[in-house]
Amino acid sequence: MNQKQPKPTLTGQRIKTRKRDEKEKYDPLGFRDAIFKGLNEAGNNIELAYKFLDDASSRLDYRRYSETLLDILLAGGILAPGGTIVGDVDKTKPVRSSLCVFTCEEDVDAVRTFSQIFTNLIRRYKYMEKKLEDEMLKILVFLKAFTPSERTKLAMVTGIFLSKGHIPATCLNSLYNEVLVKEGITLEFVLTLFKVWLEEKDINSIAAALRKAQLEKKLMLFLPTTKQTLPHFQQHFSDAGLTAIVEFQRNVQDSDARKELQTSIITMINNGTSTKEIEEVCKEYMAMNKKSEQDIVTLIWKSLMKALDWNKKEELVADQAIRHLKNYSELLGAFTTQAKSEMTLLLKVQDYCYENIPFMKSFHKMVLLFYKTDVLSEEVIIKWYKDAHSAKGKSVFLEQMKKFVEWLENAEEESESEEED
Repeated sequence: MNQKQPKPTLTGQRIKTRKRDEKEKYDPLGFRDAIFKGLNEAGNNIELAYKFLDDASSRLDYRRYSETLLDILLAGGILAPGGTIVGDVDKTKPVRSSLCVFTCEEDVDAVRTFSQIFTNLIRRYKYMEKKLEDEMLKILVFLKAFTPSERTKLAMVTGIFLSKGHIPATCLNSLYNEVLVKEGITLEFVLTLFKVWLEEKDINSIAAALRKAQLEKKLMLFLPTTKQTLPHFQQHFSDAGLTAIVEFQRNVQDSDARKELQTSIITMINNGTSTKEIEEVCKEYMAMNKKSEQDIVTLIWKSLMKALDWNKKEELVADQAIRHLKNYSELLGAFTTQAKSEMTLLLKVQDYCYENIPFMKSFHKMVLLFYKTDVLSEEVIIKWYKDAHSAKGKSVFLEQMKKFVEWLENAEEESESEEED
């Protein structure tokens, strides 16, 4: 009996692939050539260049090739690691665009005009903002590979980007590269950058951006290691016309020094250090930092009031404050040898009592203590009462001081009468 042989079958699974599911080959060189063609046809016309870029977005994948696009617009070509421009194997095609930041005139107005292309791209494609931030973090590390003129133009456009909020100041962290700092490339770059930034924005805006990026205490690190001192910083930045940055840096250092002194005073108070020792520390700081009595007495007052954990009850906090301040009245007296310093202290006491409700009823007791211990004179107290007080809690504090001031004035009149007799 003949058995029928089974027909052979193909094993495995057959998968149908749709054309739209096939991944497009990653081709940055092809993308580059397409961008080159449009930019070169635009010539030096920025409007035509942007029109081309806007029109080409429908057929060119900007999201996928954003790094390539930004490389071209900034440096004129695709940047290889180190900052060199990527070429072609057959060397028959151009590797640099004729329209980019690096080919602009070395002029702020020219760079500002070209930067409008980046502004338009960011407005049109929101994702470009983060892409530009990543691009700047990369390209700033490559400064050594660029010519001095290219670095200058890159510094200009960086300042413009910062002023427009296109990139955060954290991008400047790339400039702390050891080689760039050592060779002075970073310093040269930031001098140009800050000059442009200041032309676009005021120092308050710049200070806010630096603080947000936590760079306000790192500006000195832009200088070569051997020159990271305030005098060198002042010289370089002042010579570049950046006195506003110098003043900002000085204020930052002053603030740090004040905080350090305040911490030291509080520690010494808590450790029971004598007032004479604290006074010497304050006088040394005053001389080294060329500070006035008003600066020091303000610091001491703030330190004294921060050194204790105050009772929350009004009836108890007054006695606690008087006992505490009595121990340090001699310290305050050492820095109130001028009427101006006395008035500064008196106004600080008023501000503190107003801002800390449990102390509202203690104001006159503090003033009386300082009068009895020769920290405050009757002339200053009377002047404060008549016209030098602040508006904070004015009615409450003037009412508290009314009888005491009347007593001072009567005592003064009696003294004058006795002298006449």
